[in-house]
Amino acid sequence: MHELTLLKGLMSKIEAIAKENNSDMVLGVTVRLGALSHISADHFRDHFDHAAVGTVADGAALTIRELTDMSDPQAQEIILESVEVAQE
Repeated sequence: MHELTLLKGLMSKIEAIAKENNSDMVLGVTVRLGALSHISADHFRDHFDHAAVGTVADGAALTIRELTDMSDPQAQEIILESVEVAQE
């Protein structure tokens, strides 16, 4: 259930970025998974693909960077690193 809330918030951010850039299509998304974020890259990808259906991120390439430093201040975070939008 936590993943659904997390992905809903992430999709809202992605849609806002696309709108700010006057785009209705996201080509790529890069996220960082902190070492203590408690979600695997595969599990995150599955949830992302499901959450993206019908949004501007539907079909977008997803790049996931898994961090390993458990002492990093953002070790528990899932961070939206970049969004690549289609230019019209």
